[in-house]
Amino acid sequence: MTKTVLVVDDDPTQRRLIQAVLERDGFAVSHAENGDAAMAHLASGAPVDVVLLDLVMPGMTGHETLQEMRARGFAQPVIVLTASGGVDTVVKAMQAGATDFFIKPASPERITVSIRNALSMTSLKGEVERLTKRAGNRTTFADLIGTSPAMTLVKRMGERAAKSSIPILITGESGVGKELIARAVHGASERAGKPFVAVNCGAIPENLVESILFGHEKGSFTGATDKHLGKFKEADGGTLFLDEVGELPLDMQVKLLRALQEGEIDPIGSKRSQKVDVRIVSATNRDVAHAVQQGRFREDLYYRLNVFPIEAPSLRERRDDIPALVEAFIRRFNIEEGKRVVGAAPETLGFLNAFDWPGNVRQLENAVYRAIILADAPYLQPYDFPAISGVVPPLPEAVASTPSTPDLPAVLQAAHAAMARTPTPDSPVRILDDRGHLRTLEEIERDLIQHAIEVYAGHMSEVARRLGIGRSTLYRKVREQGIDVDMREAS
Repeated sequence: MTKTVLVVDDDPTQRRLIQAVLERDGFAVSHAENGDAAMAHLASGAPVDVVLLDLVMPGMTGHETLQEMRARGFAQPVIVLTASGGVDTVVKAMQAGATDFFIKPASPERITVSIRNALSMTSLKGEVERLTKRAGNRTTFADLIGTSPAMTLVKRMGERAAKSSIPILITGESGVGKELIARAVHGASERAGKPFVAVNCGAIPENLVESILFGHEKGSFTGATDKHLGKFKEADGGTLFLDEVGELPLDMQVKLLRALQEGEIDPIGSKRSQKVDVRIVSATNRDVAHAVQQGRFREDLYYRLNVFPIEAPSLRERRDDIPALVEAFIRRFNIEEGKRVVGAAPETLGFLNAFDWPGNVRQLENAVYRAIILADAPYLQPYDFPAISGVVPPLPEAVASTPSTPDLPAVLQAAHAAMARTPTPDSPVRILDDRGHLRTLEEIERDLIQHAIEVYAGHMSEVARRLGIGRSTLYRKVREQGIDVDMREAS
């Protein structure tokens, strides 16, 4: 998603200049002419990711605006602008919570680097907070991404169920995030901070299910060289998440039912039962009711687990959440892989929203991860998702003839890229460089002036008129850019 920068400055010219710089780099820009207007804008709920704040303004000063922002709980990073770089001024702003500062007028590179650093720092803080809550088993429904109606219903039901120790059965397709819902139930309950133990019942060898779930004593069977507590005992006082519970063998279903009813387990080789205080949250991507009818799952255990059912929606049913999920994955993988991707381009989000995602959120996560690894532009482009978009990355050079015949889409993509980088009669000035990125304005301007001089045979008055600039300006640009030309005036 496009990041929005709020520019707070009483000078309209300064605001327009900064806006031009930021929009060129893909940022959205909002304006406020003073501190009061900035506070009103923030209070309105309009999206703001970074604030550029002038320190010297009539009415509420920049320092006062920054203090008011923090007092009212607005945590957006603030970069202060000042006409003078006095140490006391800068120190005072940083102590009030500013992230960075620069002295006006600043270069475009300085502005964009400062904003991207602020966004990276915000992402890092958010990721540290997420990992801290997860490690402490304190993830709540507020941490789940999504505001679509389907996800809102899941959150509402989960929050109600978390208030008691009622068993929960989470159903849904593979990859929809059933474990995240289970962690949120635990973190929103009175057991938050206590153990949360997850076990994939479908991944346990059948002969080890009983030992892994209920534990065993030393020497109870061949290979039992040490005592093993088991998942139930590990989760004592907390929550045990049984993923793919429908895969449990029938004999283990009997023992699981007893553990749920009696609140005690019988480790292998133990002479007496052990009491456990465990909340059970189970999940499955299968139709357990159908398995009951076929005799593959015990009916009494099914009713015991399915006291409070929650159905996790597929990604197709919550397409409105895709932009937020993409943004969260970009933020996370930027940190993990040391990348600086700002977001996804609008056309990229368009085809991501239109895709069916049979693998649900897990597939989207993996797709974004691959795109982050390969991306070399600030915003993810459709060609960063070739398996989904069908668009191949732009090639550095036109496709050379080869003995084999490439497929038609690849040829068309290469031809399009080559046209964008090669002058043609209709477009004599190259816009993109050899890597497919925009060339600098100075380079494009130089080529355009050179082309105009050639077209009009060095008649500088006509060249200036056609370019819409004065002759003195044209002469200056020719000198600055080292254009070697035989200058002459039209007769």
